[in-house]
Amino acid sequence: MEKILITGGAGYLGSTLSEHLLNEGYHVTVLDNLMYKQMSLLHLFKRSNFEFIFGDVRDKELLQKLVLNHDVIIPLAAIVGMPACKSNPQLATDVNYIQIANIVGVLKSNQKLIIPNTNSQYGSSDDIITEDSPFKPLSHYAKTKCDAEELILKTKKGIALRLATVFGVSPRMRMDLLVNDFVYKSVTDGYMVLFESHFKRNYIHVQDIARTFEFMIKNYDECVGEAFNVGLSTANLSKLELANKIKEYVPSLVIKEDNFKEDFDKRNYIVSNEKLESKGWSPIYGLDYGIKQLISSYKMVGNYINKNFTNL
Repeated sequence: MEKILITGGAGYLGSTLSEHLLNEGYHVTVLDNLMYKQMSLLHLFKRSNFEFIFGDVRDKELLQKLVLNHDVIIPLAAIVGMPACKSNPQLATDVNYIQIANIVGVLKSNQKLIIPNTNSQYGSSDDIITEDSPFKPLSHYAKTKCDAEELILKTKKGIALRLATVFGVSPRMRMDLLVNDFVYKSVTDGYMVLFESHFKRNYIHVQDIARTFEFMIKNYDECVGEAFNVGLSTANLSKLELANKIKEYVPSLVIKEDNFKEDFDKRNYIVSNEKLESKGWSPIYGLDYGIKQLISSYKMVGNYINKNFTNL
């Protein structure tokens, strides 16, 4: 049984990934400082192959000690998104980049390192984005993630997954992600105002991301030292196209386009996921599944809108 260390494992992705890997028979250790006071892992403490450590990835001694005791390292701990990183750039650098440098500093050749990156690094482009496309980070968040990936690929000590915009239900729910936010507004407000509605981006369900990390653990030797886009090839959609897709399930939704203000997020691109798919991976959770899942879940989550459900 491989021992896996997940930093930030109580977060939106981490809580989903932790449960997925436990179900697949791995031993999972989570390191998290619970900065959002989340309780997303309580249901996992009954599992004999689960361990939780309360701590901060900025504690270099603790982090490196844990790294040396595990077979697979998945550093999910991050300050995520443009607003959060802008409000505290040093914290973002420490968590998003220095954490990775400290892990690489003690990583042994028989260990596996798989890091998440973001499609945000591509910025805005009229060309179809592949793994060979240039970085155009539009925020400090994207820059810190690019720097971390560059270190991994330069040293050939890991795999980088460039994740599309994530959606879907998680034990540590986030409602500030685009699809999750659009669905919430649709079922609660009944209308949506779109700024710069033509901007396109790619999407991926959180459960499929968990499957991708497991895929990389199993195919590590074939993929180490490389980066992979991870997204739904059927979901390179503009904001307007996404809103209209949601309207299929919320027919009363009113959609209005208005450009009296600009969207602070200028990402606009179409992403190719062909490289990952050529390795034998394919998604199983589509956008339709995610929208229906979110609509159903908001009957519960919608009654508790607070800091626990956002990173903003």
